[in-house]
Amino acid sequence: MKLVFATHNKNKWREVQSMLPEGIKIITLEDIGCLAEIPETASTIEGNALQKAKYIKEKYGYDTFADDTGLEVKALGNAPGVYSARYAGEAKDNEANIDLLLANMQGKEDREAQFKTIFALCLGEKSYSFEGIIRGQITHHRQGTEGFGYDPVFLPEKEERTFAQMSAQEKNQISHRAIALRKLVDFLNSEVEK
Repeated sequence: MKLVFATHNKNKWREVQSMLPEGIKIITLEDIGCLAEIPETASTIEGNALQKAKYIKEKYGYDTFADDTGLEVKALGNAPGVYSARYAGEAKDNEANIDLLLANMQGKEDREAQFKTIFALCLGEKSYSFEGIIRGQITHHRQGTEGFGYDPVFLPEKEERTFAQMSAQEKNQISHRAIALRKLVDFLNSEVEK
């Protein structure tokens, strides 16, 4: 089965490709000649994922999946949420995003947070969505150099290391993206067997 993964994010592409079974091949946006920035104007994580998948399906005709992920911090009213990538501005600067998050968390005792990923799939004439959530805490400072995004300041529940202190393989066992992706893969495998 071949599917377009509607992302220009190479880190995300590598992470997802490494988690997929051999029978599912990802076609990149570059492979189909899509160099444009895909719109992400929905007000929810679910809406953004579906908007991206539908954009590729309607414009290029390929079965497509897309994801959107947000970090939801309880003490900040679930911000940055849908604006996680652009929290500190349109430049989508990971370091600036973390700096702003840590500044906004100063003096906050409740550091509860969760990462939420939604994969939206446009397959044939139908669309589906799959959710993955991992709960944890925001640390007081960066820890670790692996991963990307908010990984250096997110400490998953029942763990003593941030995502950025784990290898990609360790993170992929427990992450929000892995949880949602497993649901997507199970669904695709059931479709292949029909």
